[in-house]
Amino acid sequence: MSDLSNKVILTVAPTGNVPTREMTPYVPITPQEIAAEAYACWQEGAAVVHIHTRDKNGAPTSDVEVNREVMAELDKYPDCDIIRQVSTGGRAGKSYTERGQMMCLSPDMSSLATGSSNFPAKCNFNDPETVSYLASEMLKYNVKPEIEVFDTAMIWNAIRLAEKGEVKTPLHFNFVLGVVGSQPATVESLMYNYQSLPKGCTWGVTIIGKNHVQLSTIAMALGGHVRVGIEDNIFYSKGVLATNIALLRRMKNIALAMGKEPATPAEARQILSLPTKA
Repeated sequence: MSDLSNKVILTVAPTGNVPTREMTPYVPITPQEIAAEAYACWQEGAAVVHIHTRDKNGAPTSDVEVNREVMAELDKYPDCDIIRQVSTGGRAGKSYTERGQMMCLSPDMSSLATGSSNFPAKCNFNDPETVSYLASEMLKYNVKPEIEVFDTAMIWNAIRLAEKGEVKTPLHFNFVLGVVGSQPATVESLMYNYQSLPKGCTWGVTIIGKNHVQLSTIAMALGGHVRVGIEDNIFYSKGVLATNIALLRRMKNIALAMGKEPATPAEARQILSLPTKA
């Protein structure tokens, strides 16, 4: 295995559950738009695409058929080996069976929040039964979970899941900082999460709000990886709407200025202990 210590995995989250066309014209909504955006971001250096899907009315959905259509659209770009990571977030599906229904498509990765937290206007509900079900579906279909850490307890919950064999190691964590109602986007929060990590894991950050550039840079300096995209920040700077490409390009340029290199999808697979793509 080549030396990957200087590689940064750049993930793009192009759609999310919240942004609408009324908020920004740059959010991709349809399966065709999502796949095209993923391809363009892959060309720019993204190794992973975090996929949220929408129904025909633009509302969040976990419908397996919509997810299947996104995968089929991605297959139309045969040269694109971007890692496919789907979301099991609670906004897009009411029950845990709804939220996990796309696991049968065997995506490379999937989000897994290992506890409950607050979103601005509702609960991000992940009780133990929900977490265990989603984790079991990921094991069944050989999907690697990305542990979404909206609250620091989710680190410890993930470690316990690994000890019980409900998730495979090495674990991969994503610190989500800046969601109103959950942990703030501060250096102190980032460092506490970082210092709480188990040995042998990989990790990255998703920073929502005005501090996303600064904290993402700190994360890279600490050896972490970074997610960017319209899901997390619709503004590039104050009053200026972002595109996914612009957010990705800025983070790539910061990484390069730090002497780091964006990981290719093949390199990201090695870092994340994912199977080699045929």
